[in-house]
Amino acid sequence: MFPDYNTAWHFDDKVGQKYLLEAIGAPLVPTWIMYNKKDALVWVEKNSFPKVFKLRGGAGSANVRLAKTKSEAVQLIEKAFGRGFSQYDSFGNLKERIRKYKLGKTDIFDVVKGFVRIIYPTKYTMVAGRERGYVYFQEFIPENNYDIRVIVIGDKAFAIKRMVRDDDFRASGSGNIRYEKENFEDTTIKLSFILSLNLKSQCVAFDYVYQDKQPYLVEISFGFGKEVYDSCVGYWDKDMTWYPGAFNPYGWMVEQISNYR
Repeated sequence: MFPDYNTAWHFDDKVGQKYLLEAIGAPLVPTWIMYNKKDALVWVEKNSFPKVFKLRGGAGSANVRLAKTKSEAVQLIEKAFGRGFSQYDSFGNLKERIRKYKLGKTDIFDVVKGFVRIIYPTKYTMVAGRERGYVYFQEFIPENNYDIRVIVIGDKAFAIKRMVRDDDFRASGSGNIRYEKENFEDTTIKLSFILSLNLKSQCVAFDYVYQDKQPYLVEISFGFGKEVYDSCVGYWDKDMTWYPGAFNPYGWMVEQISNYR
């Protein structure tokens, strides 16, 4: 089966990932999760800001925002332990569609669909319900105008560099990508192979930011949109040998299944 249990159980679950990554000793960005309002408010008073607030699920930087002050953090906490958050941010989604339209990365129909979603939410939103009963904060690592995503499939890996959006701190989903090999440190690629082995994962994408040149893991995912990676210029094997040129990572997935026989 692909993906198997170890690969997929934590998909789109940042809360589960937090405990998993801490358990294997991964260099996770400092992360706090509180399950009652009182503990969360005490935590706010003991910490400095800004901090990054996230919901359990969401891809492409959806459901991620910056709590710049203690008062903003308190507002998020009040909502988290009150009416909760919709898992689909219709206004945020519309803003992102407009941004991509201005960059020429989508069409006007996609923008119109964003307006429609404000009035008529997705079926997923209605079925999933609202997120409540916990708060998730991560340390904000400043002076990062990009993140690095490394994808490990079996004993091979490839990577992209994602630049942050204009006037924003988020890189995931920006659509502004760098592919050249010189963008990636060998230490980050080696670390990704080690973490993948510890996770016993068939396929995993690691998202890193940096502080004092040290990589810190933000989150992981086994899934990724293929179009973004078609322009990758090569890949590494587990011995850090570089293979320039086009490659087929989906064939690697098939090979893993074949190897189980």
